Amino acid sequence: MRRPAWAIALAMIYRATAAILEQGLRLRAIGGGEALRDRLALDGIAPADIWFHGASVGELTSARPIIEALAQTHRVLVTANSLTGRDMAAGWGTTARLAPLDLPGALARFLDQVRPRLQVTVEGEFWPLRSRMLAGRGIPQAVIGARMSARSASRWRRLPRLIGPVLRRLTVLSAQDGGSEARLRALGLPDSAVLPGLDLKLLTPAGIRPPPPSTSRDRTLLAASTHEGEEEAVLDAWLRARRQYPDLRLILAIRHPRRGEEVANLLAARGIAFGRRSAGGDGGEVLLADTLGEMDLWYAAAGLCFVGGSLTDRGGHTPWEPAAHASAILHGPDIGNFTDAYAALGAAGAALRVDAGTLGDHLTRLASDPAEARRMGQAARRVLDDRAGDPAALVGRLRELAGTRA
Repeated sequence: MRRPAWAIALAMIYRATAAILEQGLRLRAIGGGEALRDRLALDGIAPADIWFHGASVGELTSARPIIEALAQTHRVLVTANSLTGRDMAAGWGTTARLAPLDLPGALARFLDQVRPRLQVTVEGEFWPLRSRMLAGRGIPQAVIGARMSARSASRWRRLPRLIGPVLRRLTVLSAQDGGSEARLRALGLPDSAVLPGLDLKLLTPAGIRPPPPSTSRDRTLLAASTHEGEEEAVLDAWLRARRQYPDLRLILAIRHPRRGEEVANLLAARGIAFGRRSAGGDGGEVLLADTLGEMDLWYAAAGLCFVGGSLTDRGGHTPWEPAAHASAILHGPDIGNFTDAYAALGAAGAALRVDAGTLGDHLTRLASDPAEARRMGQAARRVLDDRAGDPAALVGRLRELAGTRA
């Protein structure tokens, strides 16, 4: 079908504007600026079989199991829009750089050098020019963990000539959830491109092997990622349960280690003997975990877990780490950040909603019934496994699209 005159004129204006903009950026990059040179693809780039792109740290972290699986069989180049995302991926031992700008010259130089046989994007970046240039070179395009909110879908519906062709060029798309998949189909995603959904953010916790049940875990409560105003409620509940079960241990893992002194003073004021992890403590009836990077240790040690950020107005924190370790989960009423996750866990009998006044009652009951706490933890793990899905089929399809390693 012949393009209308206005569309031809608009394309000419775009190309001229892009050329002027890119020339200006190239002049700026002459005097240095590694980041800008990356974005303009001005330096040499080694070829790769798969170009894997995620916006920043969150997207790439969720996709790390997929990236590492593909890297076992193919040369993978990871790009990000942020320096922190690029540097994080490079820290995994992966070849990484900033993504090329969505300008004709930068994209052409990037594709000329990398010569990918497959391009994979994480979550929800849809770039019309990138899509068109990849298709023009016959490079299959995939989106994994695709996310499309109702609000974003409403905006894209006003631009059907932009989003429609982008979606129709996709060879593979695996959505993060059923709602996203339905909205993408309505915007033009072909049925032939749809693969079973996969929640990428759950792949890493699902890869954790839960510790075996033990009496020690039955008798340990982890208060995970607590905030100001929550430690008092946790201590009241723990002290109440200790009246009947004096061997009940507490690990108090505060969300922000800078609050360590404040919480230490709170413990001391109540006359509670405790060890402080930042000072080398690792035992005793109470451990104040005021360090970073050790949460897996505390989840593994505790069969009971209260997830913080949920008794105060903070929306709660993820339940999937305690679920990964098969811990019974308790949480407060403020869980707006993970409403669907807690609903699924609650429906499976894996999580209990409490408030500051009832936390002690529920803790005492679970301490009196280790078999019930273990059942809750195992149920939480099953929910995680069911929702995470198996990435093997997706990885296999991506390898198939990338072909035999060059």
